[in-house]
Amino acid sequence: MSPYSTATEKNIDRALLVLRLVLASIFIVHGYQKVFGFGFSGVAGMFGQIGVPLASVTGPFIAILELVGGIALLFGLFTRIIAFLLACDMLGAMIFVHAKNGFSAPKGIENVLGNFGMLVAVALLGAGAYSLDAFLARRGKPAP
Repeated sequence: MSPYSTATEKNIDRALLVLRLVLASIFIVHGYQKVFGFGFSGVAGMFGQIGVPLASVTGPFIAILELVGGIALLFGLFTRIIAFLLACDMLGAMIFVHAKNGFSAPKGIENVLGNFGMLVAVALLGAGAYSLDAFLARRGKPAP
């Protein structure tokens, strides 16, 4: 197979697995830190200080979304919905936290933009064959 050939379905599924595992590790760690490190009141306070609207609701919601959503991505469960919600989370992080710091890491939008792009790709493509979403879809179909 030529290195310039069209991607095979199997390689697309493998690529989606890699994207999901990388994103899952990022969001599980950040969600865990928010839920168990800062706590809901700490996250709400931090969100309030940076100007996030409805910080007392948004903070705990984002903390839970990142932790539970990261776990869901790990297993490929409700993948498109979770990826969309986490992409919205990253959009908010770019607007409220990182935009004022410019583009470059560590405080600019660079890393968050990368996460956003990966999440949009996963939201558009789905979880791939190596996921609970695919397993549940196969279970719903009659055997050939």
